[in-house]
Order: sequence, then C-alpha cells, then structure tokens
Amino acid sequence: MVSSVGLSSITTSDVVSLIVAFVLGLLVGYLVKNIVKVGIVILAIIIILVAIGAISPSSIQHGLMDLGVYATKAEDYASKYVSLLPYNSIAFIIGFVIGLVKG
Repeated sequence: MVSSVGLSSITTSDVVSLIVAFVLGLLVGYLVKNIVKVGIVILAIIIILVAIGAISPSSIQHGLMDLGVYATKAEDYASKYVSLLPYNSIAFIIGFVIGLVKG
C-alpha cells in the first residue's frame, strides 16, 4: 500500500517561504558579487594613482583608517538586518550561489 503522506502535507505557506528564501538568496548573491567587482575596480584605481604618483601610500593609509571607522558603524547597522535573512535555508543557499555565479 502507498502511504498518503507526501505532497498533501506541503502547504502554500511552505512553498511561499521557499520561494522567498530563494529570491532573497539570488538578490544577496548578486549584491555580494557586484560589491566585490566594485572593490576590485577601486583597488585598481588606487594602484594606478599610486603608480603615477597622484596619491601617496600614507594618504591611502589614512583613508583606510577612516574607512575602518565607517565600516564598524555599518557593521552595527547591518547586523540588525542580517538576522532577518533565512541563511540557514537550503533554498537561500542555492539562490545565493546562483546569484554569485550568474549575477
């Protein structure tokens, strides 16, 4: 005999939760990939400016120290919202990986 347990136990809210987690993963993966791209471009610009002598390494060091202060504030702000992401969901992880690769 075949058991009646199966698709009938999946509710609409379960499906919606999976879709939302997947879409959030896609968006976060896309965002992370583009942030990394922007970071690489900024690093290349800084290296070129140092190479031609337009800026000095000490000015970069001072800028990085200031950036560290702002990064700490941004981390405090972002940590409040990270808990909202369903990062322990397999649908989120799959969406995140697809967002990173295809983003």
